[in-house]
Amino acid sequence: MTSPYDAKPWLARYGDVPAEVPPSVATALDLVHRAVRAAPEQRAITYFDGGLRYREVDDYSDAIAAYLAGRGFGRGDRLALYLQNVPQFVLTLVAAWKLGGVVVPVNPMYRERELDLVLRDAGVSALVCSEAAWDTVAAAVAHAAGVRVVLTTCELDLQTRTDARVLGGIERRRAAGVDDVVEVARSGASAPPPVELHSDDLALICYTSGTSGVPKGATTTHANLATNADVMIAWTGLAPGSAIFALAPLFHITGLAFEVVFALALAGPLVLCYRFDPAVALDAFAEHRPAFTVGPATAYMALMASPDATPEHFAGFRLLISGGAPVPPAVVEQFGRRFGHYLHSGYGLTETTAPCVLVPVGTPAPIDPQSGTLSVGVPVPGAVLRILDESGGEVAIGEDGEIAVEGPMVVPGYWGQPAETAASIPGGRLLTGDIGFMDADGWFYVVDRKKDMINAAGFKVWPREVEDVLYTHPAIREAGVVGVPDAYRGETVKAYVSLQPGRTASERELVDYCRGRMAAYKRPRQIEILPELPKTISGKILRRELRDAVAASSTAQPG
Repeated sequence: MTSPYDAKPWLARYGDVPAEVPPSVATALDLVHRAVRAAPEQRAITYFDGGLRYREVDDYSDAIAAYLAGRGFGRGDRLALYLQNVPQFVLTLVAAWKLGGVVVPVNPMYRERELDLVLRDAGVSALVCSEAAWDTVAAAVAHAAGVRVVLTTCELDLQTRTDARVLGGIERRRAAGVDDVVEVARSGASAPPPVELHSDDLALICYTSGTSGVPKGATTTHANLATNADVMIAWTGLAPGSAIFALAPLFHITGLAFEVVFALALAGPLVLCYRFDPAVALDAFAEHRPAFTVGPATAYMALMASPDATPEHFAGFRLLISGGAPVPPAVVEQFGRRFGHYLHSGYGLTETTAPCVLVPVGTPAPIDPQSGTLSVGVPVPGAVLRILDESGGEVAIGEDGEIAVEGPMVVPGYWGQPAETAASIPGGRLLTGDIGFMDADGWFYVVDRKKDMINAAGFKVWPREVEDVLYTHPAIREAGVVGVPDAYRGETVKAYVSLQPGRTASERELVDYCRGRMAAYKRPRQIEILPELPKTISGKILRRELRDAVAASSTAQPG
């Protein structure tokens, strides 16, 4: 009997997109070289009123590579980037690749313990960070963790606007004995001899967000990155030179693969604004007219919450994608009504080098009539998704199970963790831990995280379904649903929400709103209103922290 997944029913949704996309290059560094040859004077990076051309990125990264090589950094060595969305991130990324090095992007919100964990686990020998981060965090742990080479940088460099909304309060604070990235880049040093890279060489060690526990380092190859860049060119149809706005943080695989590397593949400008601020982002949209961006649903919600946002701000975009966490149908509807753009969903993980499932351009995703769940799309060329039962067998079309991913975008494993690799990526097939299903037309739906399922008196409750209902209330900006202990039911449903600016709602009003819209066992018995929900820097709402808050509190009462 033919597997419904091997039959690839999703190919019928492709339109003009080819079923297979052959690789155009072997490595991510090849994309840099290609862009420099094709468009040396094209803007490569835009940073407020400053920026760099592709020729300058090549020259500057050569000089940084020479500096690192002179201090013993070479093939296979790990360089940590502990930076926000600044041009220096891209320059040192490319410099490390020119030496055959492996880049370890680090969440710039990490403090000493978290940074120390990553530096030690990855065996990092070189670190690039902001002056402020070195002074307040990194200096205390870097040398003890084995870091031999340190470069710092100031976020005020390579621009003159110094927008106070995101750069306010930053001061130059060079530490003694530490060299500066931009000064090294401008030194005019010649590049060291080129290192031959191969497609299976490691390009990155990207640590998982830690939403479910201790982060693990996913080993991303050059082929993983180059493959997804080629797929995105075919999928989006964007013209060479198109501008990409970095809505996602660059340390995250979405920002790296689908913003930095995608911009390199297009030989177009990457628009950076240090960190996400809705008003700053809207100004950049109007000034630079990017054609593409991808980011979390929470970022799009924040843009919608801005009273100054207009359709004109989005006039340059050809495609906007929401990834990182499933986007509620109500948000897609509200966004389209407000700005005239359909918000395309996507699905992927650190281990799939960002989205491996996307909604085809110009095609509205279907909504499952039973659950109200919006489809995250169809597998992109080269990806095969399957839905598996507890024993690893395939389930029938329309049945829930664990999502498994195969294809050239799946990373080979976790850094230094063979047992985790064998358990989660057996034979190259990634077991995601996400529950979902495929319909007869090849559309995939993500129900929820396997470990987030709530058992209320024997009934399964998926937090995502409850959250989707809450998002239809006009006052709700963010929603997170968790299970809480209940003496009668075992577990019951609790929701945490934040409200839209200028809107009010009582907890009782929201409980009553849910009462008429879902079965009794699903509806929240408790709803707590917070100013802001805890999120990762990439925008995912942290249910784990909400559950921890429940465990720490003894005052919650049934609603």
